[in-house]
Amino acid sequence: MARQRGAALLLVLWVLALASLLLGNLAVSVQLQQRQSSWQRHHTQGDLAAEAGLHLAVAALMRDAREAGRGDDQAWRVDGATHDVRFGDSSLRIRIRSERGKLDLNAADARDLNALMTACGDGGGSQRIVQGLLARREALPLRMLSEARALPGMSDARYRCLLPEITVWSGYPRPDPALASSRLQTLLGLPRSESPLSDPGQIVTVSVVAVQPGGFRTQLSVTLVLQARGDGQKPFRVLRWQQ
Repeated sequence: MARQRGAALLLVLWVLALASLLLGNLAVSVQLQQRQSSWQRHHTQGDLAAEAGLHLAVAALMRDAREAGRGDDQAWRVDGATHDVRFGDSSLRIRIRSERGKLDLNAADARDLNALMTACGDGGGSQRIVQGLLARREALPLRMLSEARALPGMSDARYRCLLPEITVWSGYPRPDPALASSRLQTLLGLPRSESPLSDPGQIVTVSVVAVQPGGFRTQLSVTLVLQARGDGQKPFRVLRWQQ
């Protein structure tokens, strides 16, 4: 009888331990699912907020284009200045850069290219990249920025450094000083200009950082071509989308 009671007690203890283990695993699984659900909710809300910022920027640019020449403070600057906007619970930081304010890899001369390459790395490597770029574009112009990453001697770090200042869509041999960043103005010796009358063109890059309560951040960068609005026509065409 004592042995039976002892065996029953051990069985009960074993069942309790197994049940505790299963309940513990279940609790961990529930917590993990809740965290995943919370992350997915924040991710979705961040994506929607960032895309809302993109469309707000496009709407402002098209409005400014229709009302060009008014010269008031309501026009959105396209030289990389920050525009702070609220969208629901999210804070949006929107920057717009005209591609005319960047260095065109297909049109710039070797001196300007080398100056920017050197600023993002060593001089010897810069010359190798510039020579490769000049040879490449003689045969076939670059169509996408990502093609610059494949140039001989180009590293990830240098490419990331170059990315905010380069384009393949302006067609200008030098950046428009009124639209160029202060960094590019200094590197290339461009004249300082604050003229609000410079034409930004139809191709711009809109960068949005959406910050939600709690600090969750979503970033979006889109290079697009503004289009005249017609029946059933989208107001812009995407050239590059990075999220």
